[in-house]
Amino acid sequence: MPPGHVYVRQLHVSLLSKATQDPLLWTQLFRDYLSHGFPKEALLIYTRNLPNRAHQRILPLVLKACTSLSFVALGQSLHAESVKYGIDHELLVGTSLVSMYCKCHRTTNARRMFEEMPEKNAVTFNAMISGYSMVGEMGSALDLLDRMPGKTPVTWVVLIEGFARIGDTVAARRLFDQITDQLRTVPAWTVMVHGYIINGETDAARTLFDQMPCRNAFVWSSMITGYFKKGDAAEAQRLFDQIPVRNLVNWNALIAGYTQIGCCEKALEAFRRMRRDGFEPDEFTMASLLSACGQLGSLQHGREMHELINGRRIKMNYFVLNGLVDMYAKCGDVERARSIFNGMTKRNASCWNSMISGLASHGQSREALRLFAAMEESEEKPDAITFLVLLSACTHAGFVKEGLEIFAKMDKYGLAAGVEHYGCLIDLLGRAGRVAEAYDVIQKMPMAPNEVVWGALLGACKLHLETEVADKVIRHVGRLNSVAGCDAQYVILSNIYAASEKWQEAEKIRRAMQEHGIQKLPGCSSVVGGEDKRG
Repeated sequence: MPPGHVYVRQLHVSLLSKATQDPLLWTQLFRDYLSHGFPKEALLIYTRNLPNRAHQRILPLVLKACTSLSFVALGQSLHAESVKYGIDHELLVGTSLVSMYCKCHRTTNARRMFEEMPEKNAVTFNAMISGYSMVGEMGSALDLLDRMPGKTPVTWVVLIEGFARIGDTVAARRLFDQITDQLRTVPAWTVMVHGYIINGETDAARTLFDQMPCRNAFVWSSMITGYFKKGDAAEAQRLFDQIPVRNLVNWNALIAGYTQIGCCEKALEAFRRMRRDGFEPDEFTMASLLSACGQLGSLQHGREMHELINGRRIKMNYFVLNGLVDMYAKCGDVERARSIFNGMTKRNASCWNSMISGLASHGQSREALRLFAAMEESEEKPDAITFLVLLSACTHAGFVKEGLEIFAKMDKYGLAAGVEHYGCLIDLLGRAGRVAEAYDVIQKMPMAPNEVVWGALLGACKLHLETEVADKVIRHVGRLNSVAGCDAQYVILSNIYAASEKWQEAEKIRRAMQEHGIQKLPGCSSVVGGEDKRG
């Protein structure tokens, strides 16, 4: 526990033991909790120990705490009290209410409060414009810009960020070019570069990045992330190596980038370099590293990371807890994954998916279905990934009835089945020998089936010697556009004919493969050695 937090806790205990009634002392404790990043504790002090709450000068700070916790109901209650005492139209209180409503995505309430205020300043306008930008109402944001008496650097930043968020980088750049040199601050350059990055316009981002008069840590990290998303890890590394003074944010971008593209060994090596340079990990570092360990299937490395988290008392937020569940599940220690999962007070969809996937991939498909039933009873609803994991589990376990029911449930949650979901369904039916039914499903798909879908059906045709359906499939597939992925379909069809002793048809397929220059590609496997995964 950080020293500052220990001090605040001790002060709190002291006030309680003395049964202190002095509002000044409780107000100071409120401020201390808030300044150390504990808004929930601060609000408890405010609601339990401070009478005549709306009269307190700390009301704007209380509204800020409500915002950070998304406690809209408490914020509305405080708004009502401020109206009762006639202070809601004071500049600072009114602006705080506008900001609170905006950050909680209640722009209608915010605009009503904004229009009722007799006096507004640049901070008030920026709060309202920022609220519209967060929800993508850029027309309303621009209307306020025209009414604003004097723009500030923050005004331009929130507008550029808003347009970039909805994918309109042209409008964002138009605003950026309107900024005077005096107001074109580093944050303005940074949000424009980042806007290009999040919209996949890496070249435009690099051009603007190179023109920046000075750069902050965030813009370096944004560019590094952009190159990783583009698949250019070499340029991401080159850019990282050019950073004059690195910080933890830069290292996190590098480690996360390598992890996301599957270069997990490089992610672990970057972490070792980071520590040699004197930096210690935070919760974001650990989330990336746990993912890397899970992808590698390295239980030894994963356990080392878990020990580091405990040893350094790194904050156990959603990212870290989800990472631990995912890592242990992928590395085969399903019991440990389940233990951590069961100990979580709140779980998001990603965590449920990791646990369900871990059970399914280690032969516990029935338990995975039971866990899905528990998920349906929870506050967190399944997403498209949940259903993909479940359909895969049913396919490998041969649970045809359950798989069909799960596929049908996607409509209940307002989810549209993608080609991956259909691929699993085709595989499920095909393995069960219901090849004709699988073919009918393909015929009714709302999107064009890809080679994976056709391949799954052809595999089922081979398994069950369904030459008639196989003939229909190959007519649909037609001439293949690429070598990768399509040679397997010709090979499978040839094997089906051979297994059915239709040697003439098999020879025709082999000859067609030669004419199209298609060769059977050799398979390959990878093994991570030197580690016992049995725990």
